[in-house]
Amino acid sequence: MPNLFPITGGSPNPTPGTANESSGGGQVKFGRSWRFDYEAGDFVLTPTGTVATCTDADAWLEWCKKALCTERYTYLAYSRQYGHEFDELIPRNLTRQANELEIARIATETLKTDPRTSRVDGFSFTWEGERCYFQCEVTNVRGQKARMEGSVVTY
Repeated sequence: MPNLFPITGGSPNPTPGTANESSGGGQVKFGRSWRFDYEAGDFVLTPTGTVATCTDADAWLEWCKKALCTERYTYLAYSRQYGHEFDELIPRNLTRQANELEIARIATETLKTDPRTSRVDGFSFTWEGERCYFQCEVTNVRGQKARMEGSVVTY
């Protein structure tokens, strides 16, 4: 998603986490992250008891998973651009098809805020009552692809 407030002419001190953050040569930094077990709800530990880390594309995938699980504007630890807005679908009483379009739009906007994400597409939806389970394919700027999963309650 293009920046709504582009900076022309470059900025000597870009804000961390924005599309301007890059290493030399125009390459986006992938960095590192802690591994998280979403089923257990806790960090993954190594045999020595330290928190397991990941780098490059795995760190990007951890970011994507966490962004799809975090409601935007809820936690002060995150910027206003981080997370999703799926809860706004509940009071809108949309049809299933309209909900699917909105889920795809929100998930795409959520994941495209990270400069490492190049594309979000290939959505598929499964409904169980008022809960919609979705999957999508994300592609990073290096061309690496992965499947992401999420769910939304629309009642």
